[in-house]
Amino acid sequence: MAHDQDIVDLTAYGEDFVTDPYPYYARLRARGPVHRAVVESGELWLVVGYDEARTALADPRLSKDWHTLGGGPESAGPVSAHMLESDPPSHTRLRRLVAREFTPRRVAELRPRVQQITDDLLDKMLPAGSADLIEDFAFPLPLTVICELLGVPDLDRDAFREWTRAVLGETGGGAEEMAAAQAVSAYLAELIEDKRCSGPRDDLLSALIRTRYEDGDRLSAPELVSMAFLLLVAGHETTVNLVANGVLALLRHPDQLEALRADLPGLMPGAIEEVLRYDGPVERATYRITRAPYPIGGVVIPAGEVVAVVLASAARDGAHHSAADTFDIRRPPDGQLAFGHGIHYCLGAPLARMEGAIALTTLLTRAPRLALDPGAGPLVWRPNPLVRGVDRLPVTF
Repeated sequence: MAHDQDIVDLTAYGEDFVTDPYPYYARLRARGPVHRAVVESGELWLVVGYDEARTALADPRLSKDWHTLGGGPESAGPVSAHMLESDPPSHTRLRRLVAREFTPRRVAELRPRVQQITDDLLDKMLPAGSADLIEDFAFPLPLTVICELLGVPDLDRDAFREWTRAVLGETGGGAEEMAAAQAVSAYLAELIEDKRCSGPRDDLLSALIRTRYEDGDRLSAPELVSMAFLLLVAGHETTVNLVANGVLALLRHPDQLEALRADLPGLMPGAIEEVLRYDGPVERATYRITRAPYPIGGVVIPAGEVVAVVLASAARDGAHHSAADTFDIRRPPDGQLAFGHGIHYCLGAPLARMEGAIALTTLLTRAPRLALDPGAGPLVWRPNPLVRGVDRLPVTF
């Protein structure tokens, strides 16, 4: 039975686990695909096997709505009324209203602008001979793209980064999360009201304000604020780590880097997929809640329990991925789950892939002597249970 299982305390592994969680997940998979665990936020259930992760990500018996527990986390509220924290029919309605504006055509039209932003950032960065690749490239690129797509003018990047990290729980406790959520909510509410009053503009946020479905349905004011926040955070945070983790993986595997350089852009799509699998930008999917006793992986999780699907562990499950701990940019497609699965599959996946491919292709082409800065000291990984990435990535050219 579920409660007869040993409880795994991941917090006991400290910084070693944050830096390299993969060996710990491998030991968990060897014992079974599902475990009760103590993590930074308390006790929950971890799904670490690939097959079980794929099942759980798409299973309607698991809820994304915190009200399933009769309430919600303290930080919920002004920026939580979005599709990532909702179930059908609300999720269906919200995604339908956003997807009609977040189209492949919009993504394709962004390609020249993404290339221009990439080149402009490298024009500033490369002459210095060294840089923090995150601060000077991986962070401003996707943030500029998503701000322009949404129509967010002159966003204070430092303030937004602090808001994002606070809401993600990286800078303090519940009080800091709530304060950041309220600050970003107030900023976005003012921006939306300005757009509503100033007439039609050709940006995604203006389109979401105007959009109606055939039945006349449209997003409410709180839903607009929450959706804008979700698109801003999801639209840049994952791509930052896709680019940075990709550069780091390639520099740590010089044979793969050499092969990629020899066949650009031919091998880049496969390289992006392998980066997403090998050391993807999301370690755990956002939490789910059991609606009723839930059998999975040989255990029964009781009703009302929090479940975390560990994408990083599923990505290294040798039962599904051959030579799972090997970084191989020529790996045949094998169903990596970095963008999720099921109805909550990432709406921005095509944009993230496109940005990642342009960023890496251009960087590797223009910086043939790219290397990790040998004098920068050890890399520090962000202590975030959801995202997977380093705080800084010092490099030389």
